[in-house]
Amino acid sequence: MIVTTTQSVEGYKITGYYGIVFGEVVTGVNFLRDIGAGLRNVFGGRSAGYENELEQARNKALREMEERAAKMGAHAVVGVDLDYEVLGAGDMLMVTASGTAVTVEKA
Repeated sequence: MIVTTTQSVEGYKITGYYGIVFGEVVTGVNFLRDIGAGLRNVFGGRSAGYENELEQARNKALREMEERAAKMGAHAVVGVDLDYEVLGAGDMLMVTASGTAVTVEKA
């Protein structure tokens, strides 16, 4: 599956459009990570716990979007966009991947 933020795929022509596909992940934030992140806010540095959680959520959202596109018969997803939201009292993170499912063939 080709996944790109661009509206086209170099060397391919789009032969069919299947509509917008999404992948959504909502994940809770760990209490111990909050403590570590709070200390890093005071003393400086990066929060590896949050970064890992964000990376996992982003990858899951992209995989879910790809799976939904494949079920539609698509070969690629173009125009991909990633959105991030904090939900609730700041203890939940939502990552959404969206794009247009298409079929492509070599140009």
